[in-house]
Amino acid sequence: MTVLWLVLLGGLLTFFLGVFVWVFIQNLLTIKIPPTLKHPVKLRILHSIFEYLITLGTILEKLRICSMPAVIQFVQDLRILKKDPNVLVTDTHFGTVPVRLFKPKEVSSKLRRGIIFYHGGGAVCGSLNIYHGLGNVLACETDSVVLLVGYRKLPDYHHPIVHLDCLNASIHFLKNLQTYGVDPSRVVISGESIGSWAVATVTQALVSQPMLPKIRAQVLITPGLQGINFQLPSQQQNQNVPLLSRDIMITFICRYLCIDLSWKNAILTGACVPLDTWKKYSKWVSSDNIPQRFKSKNFHLEFLGPFNETAYLETKHILDVNISPLLADDRIIAQLPEAFLVSCEYDAFRDDAFLYKKRLEDQGVPVSWYHAEDGFHGCICLFDKQPFSFPCSINALNAVINYIKGV
Repeated sequence: MTVLWLVLLGGLLTFFLGVFVWVFIQNLLTIKIPPTLKHPVKLRILHSIFEYLITLGTILEKLRICSMPAVIQFVQDLRILKKDPNVLVTDTHFGTVPVRLFKPKEVSSKLRRGIIFYHGGGAVCGSLNIYHGLGNVLACETDSVVLLVGYRKLPDYHHPIVHLDCLNASIHFLKNLQTYGVDPSRVVISGESIGSWAVATVTQALVSQPMLPKIRAQVLITPGLQGINFQLPSQQQNQNVPLLSRDIMITFICRYLCIDLSWKNAILTGACVPLDTWKKYSKWVSSDNIPQRFKSKNFHLEFLGPFNETAYLETKHILDVNISPLLADDRIIAQLPEAFLVSCEYDAFRDDAFLYKKRLEDQGVPVSWYHAEDGFHGCICLFDKQPFSFPCSINALNAVINYIKGV
């Protein structure tokens, strides 16, 4: 019996090691590390670990042992939380939505600023624990009450649950600001990655809620905001750059929107977009709106693949404004609060931030912008993840903190 267990253990170790070696070699061949990115080896190792978890999870999913998102979520929450002696942290639920409140322990003679934060992770990864350090820092450095929203994710929850959880938690918080010692005139909604997408959809939804306190500002960190044009310069230039390769990006999008992965290519090439729809929205999503300095010499203008009506019928909900908030009417955009946008040079979603910046500015909404020249998608949440923190992580976080302190 002992020999049998040893053989089984050896087989499992060989399997796990073999998968990692295969993923690492594949990344060496396909992943592109821009020469100006700092600490390229560290970034390659980090991305290999991420890809390993996705690959391992996919294998276990096909074997019907557990889902890929469950594997990633289990591993990420093994991290031990660091307590900040200057911040009071409270875990609770707003209805069915888990939230975490961060409040400076120092007594304040006046009401504090409120920050509602939606974490990133593509509805697959990311959690209250992963963004715990960010909540602590925002509370301390800006002297604010921070609400970190732990919306429900895959594999059990799909669209529109992220939007609804973020919206409902925000409404509950806004209705009870006095309970949390928050100044109703200084509430900021912020988020990163899919969390910044939620910032856009929630702030747009709150336009129709005049009885609630008005949002003072919105902070969108590396947002993805539209599903029409996946051929923008940043999509072409950064399709194989960590931590968000285009394959990972479109896989997460399809999973969350319940789109069969067989339609990935149709989405990426625009074959699922009717010509009249492209003509209607191209004024907002075309690469013509991207500053010339962000277009490489190898950039090719958008070319829609041959229209596939079946693909359109299977994916058309991606064009709804509650999924692609960049497509909202001018009337809605004009009512939005001032914005702070953070973009990263080596991010496939970089140009979505530029497109939204232009849309807001065209409607008279004040916009501030920080661009991390050496940044990549997801870098900001790594600021406290030693040894995987990067200079761009600290710089992007400091930019957000400085903006919020001025609100």
